[in-house]
Amino acid sequence: MNDDHPAVIGNRIVNSIDLLRSRLLLEPPLLPLTPQRGDFDLNPQNRPKEKRDLTPAAVLLPLILREEPHVLLTQRTEHLNRHAGQVSFPGGRADPGDISLVETALRETQEETGIEPAFVTVVGFLDAYETGTGYAILPVVGCLAEGFAIKAQEHEVAAIFEVPLSFLLDPANRVKQTREFQGVQRSFYSFTYEDRYIWGATAAMLINFADRITKP
Repeated sequence: MNDDHPAVIGNRIVNSIDLLRSRLLLEPPLLPLTPQRGDFDLNPQNRPKEKRDLTPAAVLLPLILREEPHVLLTQRTEHLNRHAGQVSFPGGRADPGDISLVETALRETQEETGIEPAFVTVVGFLDAYETGTGYAILPVVGCLAEGFAIKAQEHEVAAIFEVPLSFLLDPANRVKQTREFQGVQRSFYSFTYEDRYIWGATAAMLINFADRITKP
């Protein structure tokens, strides 16, 4: 692997917090969120004709800065009504008591994974993401400090696992797929790492992150 490979570039940037911040949005977008990315990027024909009131939500993109950086992800339990069994970032919809979407991401992360907010350093943000299910999601990028402890929320989280950042940054590991959902054709990106299948909004946000930190 040569030094021009995006995975090498991305790992180098992530291991420099200042350089990482220079590639991300330093301030969260104003509320209400106006997503710049979303499920309809690959599916413009499916975009609703009428404007929707999107539900605000936030996720944490957790980076573990070892010699080889990793991204922490969760797999949802199979009995949930929505997104059962899917791989996702820790996060969820905003609660009325949350003072910001950053608090939403950190609160949900602690609830789902047991990682306390004190172990998360927020380094920036990605463009807000619109899902086909009507959410406007703010991805919050955070670095996890050494010593964090994991305790999965048993009802919602079946597993918590890590993927090497270099794998996610390599365009060769992205697959564009098209499937039919409820009678509608939908295209999306996916990654398959070992036995983990990462697709949909989570894969799209990872690609957004990769594009930002590996751009020239």
